Amino acid sequence: MSAIAYYPEQYQELLAEKVAKRREQFAEFSPPEPSVFASPTKHYRMRAEFRVWHEGDDLYYIMFAQKTKQKFRVDTFPPASEIINQLMPLLVEKLKSNTLLRHKLFQVDFLSTLSGEAIVSLLYHKPIDESWRLAAEQLKAELSQQFSIQLIGRSRKQKMCLSDDRVDEVLTVNGKEIVYQQIENSFTQPNAVVNQHMLDWAQNATSASQGDLLELYCGNGNFSLALAKNFNRVLATEIAKPSVQAAQYNIKVNQIDNVKILRLSAEEFTQAMLGEREFRRLQEADVDLSSYQCDTILVDPPRAGLDDATLGMVQAYDNIVYISCNPNTLYNNLGELSKTHQISHWALFDQFPYTDHIEVGVYLQRR
Repeated sequence: MSAIAYYPEQYQELLAEKVAKRREQFAEFSPPEPSVFASPTKHYRMRAEFRVWHEGDDLYYIMFAQKTKQKFRVDTFPPASEIINQLMPLLVEKLKSNTLLRHKLFQVDFLSTLSGEAIVSLLYHKPIDESWRLAAEQLKAELSQQFSIQLIGRSRKQKMCLSDDRVDEVLTVNGKEIVYQQIENSFTQPNAVVNQHMLDWAQNATSASQGDLLELYCGNGNFSLALAKNFNRVLATEIAKPSVQAAQYNIKVNQIDNVKILRLSAEEFTQAMLGEREFRRLQEADVDLSSYQCDTILVDPPRAGLDDATLGMVQAYDNIVYISCNPNTLYNNLGELSKTHQISHWALFDQFPYTDHIEVGVYLQRR
């Protein structure tokens, strides 16, 4: 494990350094003291991917050192969830003895949940067929004696699900459980405990809100569902089809009746709001944009941050919740947003311990 940056005894010191760096970076915007949300020091990653190395009759997981790119063997991985660590040795032992399942296997992906479910995806440099399915069914039956597990095979342009490609996560947000369907190979927050802190913070920051909420980049409805209780209605957009499907399922299973999800990109939605284009998907969803009284907007953009057009559109709202996976692009966007808004609350979320990365949430109100 020496090649993996994992230093539990130094966690608080490393976190303090990250917090100090971001305090200094954002000081020019005169924010209040940030809320800081730490991660568990181990078993915090709900996803993990490992390459598979074949050496004679042996078979084991490997990773690559970030700086030297040298491969190293991985038998256990403390940053990953307990379920993943329990599955790792059991799975590899069963694969070793199965010629069909191990042949040209080059990667194993794990997705796990706090609710005790897991998906294992086996990735191949060969086509997979019915004989693979039969062998995989037996493997799944054996693993299911100990785990609530889904098993998937992947090769180029192929995806074979033995039963399903999704699991239900259950997160607790300010004492209330919310179910979130998560789909294999789709984006989910990697650190579930810190994600719960993010949802707690966002829900608390918007607790005195009025009117409706607009959310861009909503994913599987992670924030939409948690914040629905604070608003009359929530209108959310997402471009990835699997995430939209998961969000629709989550709305139904949680019996939330004031959230609508649209399959539009942020750029397309901006065009619709400005009246530059009409979209059939708005009509199909029976959404009249003019009927919404959105005083608050939530954005959780990709690492590139907000493009200029979306940035200008966001400034039209009285209240802005900005969740950032890249503090540097958030800093750049705040250069423009601070002309019209000021930071009322902000928080630092340590999604990735032992790295330089930290996620930032800011709640801005019009000056």
